[in-house]
Amino acid sequence: MQAYAKLAVLGLVIAGAPLAAKAPAPAAQAIASAPVFTGEGRDAGYAVVIVKRDKAMLRVSFTGITPGEHGLHFHTTGSCKGPKFTSAGGHLNPAGHQHGTKNPMGSHLGDLPNVTADASGVAFADIPLTGSARALVAEMMDKDGTAIVLHAGPDDYLTDPSGNSGDRVACGVFKKN
Repeated sequence: MQAYAKLAVLGLVIAGAPLAAKAPAPAAQAIASAPVFTGEGRDAGYAVVIVKRDKAMLRVSFTGITPGEHGLHFHTTGSCKGPKFTSAGGHLNPAGHQHGTKNPMGSHLGDLPNVTADASGVAFADIPLTGSARALVAEMMDKDGTAIVLHAGPDDYLTDPSGNSGDRVACGVFKKN
């Protein structure tokens, strides 16, 4: 079987076909996921970090949440003790920046865009994450883990330390897939 595969590749080279054109694109891989719950323990959605090449994306879906905009952040500790989720700690901020993409001193790794729930309380978002996927995973999967927290109101992308986004209304702990 190996000899046949080598002959097939050799045949492509002789025929002038570029090898790179025949190589499949790397598949996206889910590397961490978190079921998300309200402070009362009700299912509120799901979050997954997906990596393709060395780029990461966060895919979230929420149900049964208040319609409108909600702040969303990675928090420094993988703990979601309700009802207020203070066990999740502050925003994930390994570089010691201030909060917010509009803050001249920001932003930190935990800063994510707001998500908007429709009139029925459903929200979906695909969020590109900055930096290398390898560095992100290392920070998220450290010894105390990382939580994803949905807030009651929108993040203003400026106010340090939390974007003035209000109470923590849903939380999930990332686990490596």
